[in-house]
Amino acid sequence: MERREAAGAARGVTTNRSGGADPICTVVIPTYNGRDLLARCLASFDRHRPDPARWPIEVVVVDNGSSDGTSEWLARKYPSARLLRIEPNRDFCAAANAGMAAARAPFVQLLNNDTEVTPGWIEAGLAPFEDPTVGSVAPLVVVRSDPKRVDSAGDSYAWYGWPRKRGHGQETENWTARPAEEVFGASGSSAFYRTEALRRAGTFDLFLVSYYEDIDLAFRLRWAGYRCVYAPGCRIHHEISATNDHKSPALQRRIARNAELVFWWNLPAGSLALAAIPHLVFTAMQAGWRLVRRRPGPFLAGKLDAVAAWRVILDRRRARVEIARSSERRPHFALSSGSLGEVRHHLRRPNETTRATSGARFPG
Repeated sequence: MERREAAGAARGVTTNRSGGADPICTVVIPTYNGRDLLARCLASFDRHRPDPARWPIEVVVVDNGSSDGTSEWLARKYPSARLLRIEPNRDFCAAANAGMAAARAPFVQLLNNDTEVTPGWIEAGLAPFEDPTVGSVAPLVVVRSDPKRVDSAGDSYAWYGWPRKRGHGQETENWTARPAEEVFGASGSSAFYRTEALRRAGTFDLFLVSYYEDIDLAFRLRWAGYRCVYAPGCRIHHEISATNDHKSPALQRRIARNAELVFWWNLPAGSLALAAIPHLVFTAMQAGWRLVRRRPGPFLAGKLDAVAAWRVILDRRRARVEIARSSERRPHFALSSGSLGEVRHHLRRPNETTRATSGARFPG
């Protein structure tokens, strides 16, 4: 199902394909009315672009129906970048999928438009792919306005259904000296992917629209037998929540729905049987916390939306089994245990510690 939907994401897309040597990595940047953010992002490429003879890269900007003149500005200011323009505006997953489908390189990096790259990011980000079992790489993502603070050092996923950003809010120096290590998945704000792995597992699920799409993809890559590695030498600056209003009831409702969908359609049957009751308890804790703060409506509505999508859940579970059957490797999920202290921290700071990372300021 995901492969069919990803293929449909390219409809309505126009492109200014450019020639040149085949790139080693395609950097995909979706954007919607974010020209100022995009300008900062691309300026960082000018400062830190590697030797093109050794590390040829291509930049693909997906303009998702912007009305701020992004396409015209890009063609004038950065003619070497490949432009994909989508009309009319679509959601983040569709825009990101269109960019990844257009990639000519064996590796893809997906960047939010509110990010900036740093020296050596390509070399460090691609190094773990020397291992053919690695399907994705998670950079060290730091807060752009406060680089001493971590946004994400890869993602973890607790077995009872709680994804979180590793190291979020902690001191950056505590994560720079860590060795490269396996993590559950990579944050969609700056993740690297092996193109072949995306062909096997599919790209973002359009049913999610935006939010938790990177966690869902991390699961499918693991269903396909791939691992994710954290690369501390690859540092990306990211402005947290620069492109979305997390107080929006509609957005909170979608986040609550997507969190539920990703849990029920991705956990293997054995893990799901053990995790179902703890997951419901965890969900009840979240609902109770929101009830105390007098804003349970969007959260509960999102959970009901997930229940109403039970046919989609069954369809996606069948798709996961098919991915595993067609894989040359056995799935390995690397789920974490989580802790009560982490849950309390999550509930105290819900807007900042949410796993929502899609960005690119897309409506919906």
